Amino acid sequence: MTEVFTGSFTQQEPIPDEGIAAANAVMRHGRLHRYNTSGDEIAEAALLEEEFAATTGARYCLAVASGGYAMTTALRACGVVHGDRVLTNAFTLAPVPGAIAAVGGVPVFVGVTEDLVIDLDDLARKLDQAQVLLLSHMRGHICDMRALMALCDAAGVTVIEDCAHTMGATWDGVPSGRWGRFGCYSTQTYKHINSGEGGLLICDDAADMARAIMLSGSYMLFERHRAAPPPEAFAQIKYETPNISGRMDNLRAAILRPQLRGLSAQAARWNARYRVVDDGLRDTPGLRLINRPVQEEFVASSFQFLLLDWSAEAVADVITRCKARGVELKWFGGAEPSGFTSRYDSWRYAPSDRMPASDRVLAGIVDMRLPLTFSLDDCALIARIIRAEVSAVFQGQVAAE
Repeated sequence: MTEVFTGSFTQQEPIPDEGIAAANAVMRHGRLHRYNTSGDEIAEAALLEEEFAATTGARYCLAVASGGYAMTTALRACGVVHGDRVLTNAFTLAPVPGAIAAVGGVPVFVGVTEDLVIDLDDLARKLDQAQVLLLSHMRGHICDMRALMALCDAAGVTVIEDCAHTMGATWDGVPSGRWGRFGCYSTQTYKHINSGEGGLLICDDAADMARAIMLSGSYMLFERHRAAPPPEAFAQIKYETPNISGRMDNLRAAILRPQLRGLSAQAARWNARYRVVDDGLRDTPGLRLINRPVQEEFVASSFQFLLLDWSAEAVADVITRCKARGVELKWFGGAEPSGFTSRYDSWRYAPSDRMPASDRVLAGIVDMRLPLTFSLDDCALIARIIRAEVSAVFQGQVAAE
């Protein structure tokens, strides 16, 4: 009998009871705006910032409306203005080049390797084209950060990290987001802590964070922040910085704080699921798994593999066959953007030169969510289905040659 998976790839776990209770408390008192407090009350948003700064080891933290807003705020705080070129990954999701475009910048795309990280050789060739790199740790894959920072520091290029998929991850023991000038995180539903939408921004520089807080719309209430610079850091910045409102509210912060406390345990659960799928697909003919270096402590809320040098028709056949058996795969090699999958050549507001080596990799990337609503047995079943369908199509290709 042919096995079929019947679970949902978009169903997340419920908000923890502690988060629901905290959200109910906020709704009962009605003070959802982060600066609307009573007496000596500390806003949930301020407490979340303090706790996230402690979790990452950063001096300062700002809770904002989305991960995309965190990136645009970091770019503005770093001085990116209309017409400036900004380096970023060719393999990423649309909000990353979108953040660059939102501040009037021009994305300059850097290639991707077969391990799905930024191509450091291509980066080295392009470092003279921009003063900022918005580095996307796409789908949780972290490059050699010591090597990347050495290249960027030598060239005088500022690094902003997009950590939407690496909250809780580290490279060589250093948390993701702590290598660059800013670290940007997302709390959108499919990220590692879930408030529907939301974002967090960390840094160590007082002037940078003062600028970010003013950009977020603090209405001169910056003294109510706790994970923030002292008031004197705002003395001149408060006059120079526009209000581009994008604060996180207390309701979302209340939901997130218990989830942040459980992040390490959740990361272990994600990684257990990842390893079951990885083990189940190992040595599948025609399928390349992604190498994970020993320095990378990842949080695997999704899974990727490569069907490298396959024809478009054959990859599409695998996607269709797996879907018929209940396994929802996304393909970054499709000619048209679909769902969340798109490539650098899909973003026509950001013209770019072709990158044949990266095009070859992008054409073979297959992506799958791994929600914690899946059991380990579910993951083993999913791996068996993918293995069977990839093998069948691969054998058909071999026979046709």
